[in-house]
Amino acid sequence: MPDLLQIAERLSIWALPILIAITFHEAAHAWAAHKLGDDTAHRMGRVSFNPLVHIDPLGTIVFPLLCVLMPGGFLFGWAKPVPVFFGGLRNPKRDMVLVAAAGPLVNFALAVVAAIGLNIFSRFTDSSIATWLVSMFEAAIIFNLVLAFFNLIPIPPLDGGRIAVGLLPMSLAKPLARLEKYGFMIIIGCFLILPMLLEPAGINFSLFDWLVLKPLNFVLPFFEFIVGI
Repeated sequence: MPDLLQIAERLSIWALPILIAITFHEAAHAWAAHKLGDDTAHRMGRVSFNPLVHIDPLGTIVFPLLCVLMPGGFLFGWAKPVPVFFGGLRNPKRDMVLVAAAGPLVNFALAVVAAIGLNIFSRFTDSSIATWLVSMFEAAIIFNLVLAFFNLIPIPPLDGGRIAVGLLPMSLAKPLARLEKYGFMIIIGCFLILPMLLEPAGINFSLFDWLVLKPLNFVLPFFEFIVGI
């Protein structure tokens, strides 16, 4: 287990990027739904950049803290999902795509902003504050990209699943939409349980690598260009 100084250092670098990323992600869903005709999230106060209205105790606090305590563990987290009544949208099938896409798009935008910040502060190498900010901007780029690509996996209730439901013909959209109530069980099974079961047989099966890390590595050169590497 890392010592207290290492834990404090990791928290100081990752806490703000995670909080901003998940808050803006959910606020974007809420704002898009409100603009497209459904005021469910608006009435619940979710069209807000106040992190307190989006915090999920497990996903925003407990899980990231557990990640901090694991040496070399990757930090991840999530917020309370924004409630959307798709029947209240002006054009439910089209607007479902727009509402779902809003979250990942905001995370890509935040990653660009973080890359610009990294470009600026990486020039001040003699400042300890600048060095800390550089680490925080690096964390913000990685976390926002991971959050965006993970949410774009086409399994409902992830954003990618809802985008797929909105884009597919009804004959395919309906069966996919019916998976939503089992979605998190499918995700846990495919991303956590199945790799653990296959590992003793020497089979390296990681959907996370294929669906999140490979797309992330594909777009990283774009962010390196912004940073000036």
